[in-house]
Amino acid sequence: MKKTVKQMVKEANGRIETLSIEDALAAHGQENTCFVDIRDVRELEREGVVPGAIHAPRGMLEFWVDPESPYHREEFASDKKFVFFCAAGWRSALATDTVQSMGLENVCHIEGGFGAWKKAEGPIEERKSKKS
Repeated sequence: MKKTVKQMVKEANGRIETLSIEDALAAHGQENTCFVDIRDVRELEREGVVPGAIHAPRGMLEFWVDPESPYHREEFASDKKFVFFCAAGWRSALATDTVQSMGLENVCHIEGGFGAWKKAEGPIEERKSKKS
């Protein structure tokens, strides 16, 4: 193996902004900030969600961010600060690095992810089920 995931995450963290859990808690709910949960839907159902966060599953993220993609989501065309998070901060580091390289500006991720959020007793609510 030429490069491990651990190496990739370390390199990504060297190129991106990482918010401490304290800074993430302070940013939550601010009008100019958009929290982006990239965890799998099963994680959301099992663990709960950060109130107000949008869900952008990791497998679709690049397609939703790219304005030329047929799957583009308008949420990513705003001038808000995007705060990405996953369960522990590894996937969100890679995702933040990727969308930053695509040209999405003002993006960062939460050190320790949702696990750190829970440990710090950040607000969590049950995931609302989607109606078919």
